[in-house]
Amino acid sequence: MIFKPKKLTEYAAMLAIWLGLVFLFGMLSRNFLSSQTFVNLANRIPALAVVAAGMTLVLIIGGIDLSVGSVLGLCGSVLGVAIVNYHLPFWAAVPVCLAVGLAAGTLNGVISVFLGIPSFIVTLGMLEIARGLSYLTTNSQTKYIGSAVEGVAKPLSGLGVSPAFVIAVVVIATGQILLSRTVFGRYLIAIGTNEQAVRLAGINPRPAKIAVFAILGLLSGLGGVIYTSRLGASDPNAGVGLELSAIAAVVIGGTSLMGGRGSVTNTFFGVLIIATLEAGLAQVGASEPTKRVITGVVIVGAVVLDAWRHHLAGSRSSIFRRLFS
Repeated sequence: MIFKPKKLTEYAAMLAIWLGLVFLFGMLSRNFLSSQTFVNLANRIPALAVVAAGMTLVLIIGGIDLSVGSVLGLCGSVLGVAIVNYHLPFWAAVPVCLAVGLAAGTLNGVISVFLGIPSFIVTLGMLEIARGLSYLTTNSQTKYIGSAVEGVAKPLSGLGVSPAFVIAVVVIATGQILLSRTVFGRYLIAIGTNEQAVRLAGINPRPAKIAVFAILGLLSGLGGVIYTSRLGASDPNAGVGLELSAIAAVVIGGTSLMGGRGSVTNTFFGVLIIATLEAGLAQVGASEPTKRVITGVVIVGAVVLDAWRHHLAGSRSSIFRRLFS
């Protein structure tokens, strides 16, 4: 795969930001720069990484999905009930879990696209529906599963990373290839840049828009499998606030909230930055309120930077129009 110089510059900048955080916390805490810290980081991020990969595609078309945390919790609840109550083997329960996520995402897309309702409103409703269903599915009780699911999140001997981390890396790589090397990916960028122009070009944007919501739902189901595996149990409260972390990772990675621009690889760096920030603040003894304030400041800073870039792009476009009018 051939990378463009601009892309390489973006990746280098994101890598430099992450390494800067690592160096900073290494200076503040003697125990931060250890192999155990990086192993813990690698095994903490897979659920967020796979959901954020799907969120990148949704934001690129100018949409948003606030239901991913609740859908993840619902899928994890379905997985737990399928194994504990119905005694399905893990390999048979996983497709059921993924199907629930796919159905929720597809429903979000269909209602939003065909009825013309903003995805913000549709997915806000799905957030409540999915969370309520997760409580009803488990009778508001945690389903303890144990070793039947723990293998996905258990570090592999000799590597230190879990199969879940390998799955997350594969999802990130696949998402980046889909976005940058396929016609479907070009459609997504075009829709996010100017949907009306896409329609005038004779392309129906509806199937692609529904597809990205369905993909995000499917990846939320996969995140539910990973999250449940890490806990060894299905918790109906799983994924609370995950949608905010996913959107934050995508925005920190440079994907525009206005649509039309984004990178799944940069989103992965955004996930790393958020996870490193949380781990570093925990090691230096920052209180929970302080961690939330600092993380919020980072997110707002990323949004302000995105708005500033849009302003610069608009100013340059205005200058060119004046010069050549």
